[in-house]
Amino acid sequence: MKFSLFHFVIGSFLVLLCGAVMAAAQDSNSQTADSKTGNPAAATAASAGSTSPSAAANTPKTVTLPGGKKIMDDSDANVDLSATTPSTSGTSAGSGTAQPASAQSGSDQQDPLKRPLSEKQKKENSKKLKQELSSTYKKWLNEDVRWIITPEELTAFKQLSNDEERDQFIEQFWLRRDPTPDTEENEFKEEHYRRIAYANEHFAAGKAGWRTDRGRIYIVFGPPDEIDAHPSGGDYQRPLEEGGGETSTYPFEVWRYRYIEGLGSHSQEVMIEFVDTCMCGDYHMTIDPNEKDALLYVPGAGLTMYEQMGLSQKSQRIAGIGSNANPLAGLTNTQQFDRLEQWAALQQAPKVKFKDLEEVVSHKISVNLMPFDIRTDYVKVTGDTVLTPVTVSVKNKDITFINKDGIERGTVNIFGRVSTMTGKVVQTFEDTVQVDVPNELLAKTQEKQSMYWKALPLRPGRYRFDVVVKDVNGDRVGTWSHGVVVPEYNEDKLASSSLILADHLEKVPAKSVGAGSFVIGQTKLAYPHIEPANGQPASFRRDQAMNLWMQVYNLQPDDKTKKPSAKFDYEIVNLADNKPVLHASESTDTMGNVGDQVTLEKRLALNTFQPGQYRLTVRVDDNVSKQQIAPSVRFAVE
Repeated sequence: MKFSLFHFVIGSFLVLLCGAVMAAAQDSNSQTADSKTGNPAAATAASAGSTSPSAAANTPKTVTLPGGKKIMDDSDANVDLSATTPSTSGTSAGSGTAQPASAQSGSDQQDPLKRPLSEKQKKENSKKLKQELSSTYKKWLNEDVRWIITPEELTAFKQLSNDEERDQFIEQFWLRRDPTPDTEENEFKEEHYRRIAYANEHFAAGKAGWRTDRGRIYIVFGPPDEIDAHPSGGDYQRPLEEGGGETSTYPFEVWRYRYIEGLGSHSQEVMIEFVDTCMCGDYHMTIDPNEKDALLYVPGAGLTMYEQMGLSQKSQRIAGIGSNANPLAGLTNTQQFDRLEQWAALQQAPKVKFKDLEEVVSHKISVNLMPFDIRTDYVKVTGDTVLTPVTVSVKNKDITFINKDGIERGTVNIFGRVSTMTGKVVQTFEDTVQVDVPNELLAKTQEKQSMYWKALPLRPGRYRFDVVVKDVNGDRVGTWSHGVVVPEYNEDKLASSSLILADHLEKVPAKSVGAGSFVIGQTKLAYPHIEPANGQPASFRRDQAMNLWMQVYNLQPDDKTKKPSAKFDYEIVNLADNKPVLHASESTDTMGNVGDQVTLEKRLALNTFQPGQYRLTVRVDDNVSKQQIAPSVRFAVE
């Protein structure tokens, strides 16, 4: 003990001696630096100026304790470096004042918010912005339809770029599932939200009922045909297919569905088991019949019949998909795979029943689209009915032809639906366009286009048009969805129909008035020219004539003559230089006996027109009501 104490005292003395020597050396160095400048204050300032703020902030301070002892205080050593700015020199040694770090480096440091972004960062930001959803759409996507939206629909929804497109998508999402699209009610949507409310009321367990496994199955497949419920668990006599014998179980339920559509070979007699292993009301779906066994891991307890007979061991039961420890009645490998397949099928969103409408969504993200052009026109029939012709144009080169007995045949199926903005379907049409041409004329035919016409009587208002065109032989599908406003023709307001440009205008026999394709009244428009989807105007060749068709409505009669008085000016302007190319006029005085409605039909040869783009304007002046309209249309000459 004495020897140890002696060494301890000597060691302590040496430590104190070393500390004193170091302190003396530090004081000596400080005094030497001050004596060189002759100004201790200036020397101190210069020393501070030559050290960066971050370095000064991280230098431990020397604190002198009572009695002359000095220690190193590093309480301020760990500072936020982001709050400091590096500096090469704070002040000159002769100034004696330290400049703020921010003032020194303000011109050198760049604002991080103004730092230019790389192309990769710009693309990432654009992608994030495109996929950013408001809370309303997130709730709809992650809660309302989480269990029923298909992967294709989810992908299409995430590619939408604005709220208008998302609103249209949601509207179509419910319409595709409506079993009675011709009625105002959407029974599927109403039933879906009823199921969500039921799940939240009956299956909640520390989380909303729709989030639970029972809630998901109930929402997707509806109420089961039969429920075998064991809400308290307890004693349980296993059936032979589970190995027989008695055990004690956790709370569990077995739901039985006689038939579930869309599960393939597993659609009939579907048995779904839910187990509450936490005893907290949160039942989870399982395919392991042993998971509900509360005595599964208790040695010698809850044995199956064959385990009691010593023909099998409890450890042979495989968790998750395992057999039942019954060598004769256990699950075969095939049955185990059947359970797995059924499990996987139950995880999928239900398929959309209406395949034709499902294609409208799935082809939003398809790259194999069928191109076509479309236009809608408006012609007044009565005060509350407007004839709305829909014209579809498909280039023959985009149609797949199949040779049969020397005849090349191309087939295109067209499906259309018109619905109100509330989702009520008011018109549907479905037709087939077939092109038959001899084999030797196929090349020439492919330079032309095929036309389809459907005239729909509609009331004035806003509608949504959905048109699907399918190349039957080529298995390509194109879609067109657009909102249109059918105009209202008030009796006291001067108005006109659409201004239509066609190749020919033909008078039809009296028995065919108002009937047949491309027929309006007593005139057949063969064939209307359509502006292509690329935004270019409808085109005509110089060697052909251009025909104009338009109706004018609600010309007011003169009080004295009881006849309307109006002037019609036709003007064509070259869009390249905005100079007029043609001007013509006529009036009701030269048209004979006309009423409040006038049909304008004009033919114009284009052989004197230079290739380019033009605008045709028809100006109508009602001399009685002093109203004026000037509808116009672009066209191109090739």
